[in-house]
Amino acid sequence: AMSKSAVKISSDLLSNPLCEQEPSFLEMVTAFDTAMKRMDSFNQEKVEWLWLENGSAGSVVGWFSSVFPSLNVAVKRREQTLQDYKRLQSKVEKYEEKERTGPVLAKLHQ
Repeated sequence: AMSKSAVKISSDLLSNPLCEQEPSFLEMVTAFDTAMKRMDSFNQEKVEWLWLENGSAGSVVGWFSSVFPSLNVAVKRREQTLQDYKRLQSKVEKYEEKERTGPVLAKLHQ
């Protein structure tokens, strides 16, 4: 996204009337525009390579987790928390379906 923005900025600069008036400015902006387009192309190739090499987003996350071990720990912690949440949510739903007696209300408000 960042390189797409840089390409947009460089193309906007090329359409600036100052480029028509100042040849040195036009030369500098043209060089900038070329560099930004090459950077965007390079970034796009890298993204495509990651997808083709790894096959899916899950594989990309797996690749990053091997490079950044803390990411792997965070992903596991998130999965565990999500499982805990789903388990507790199902308990709440079960108690909400039951008759509203004293013990059930007490468990609902824990």
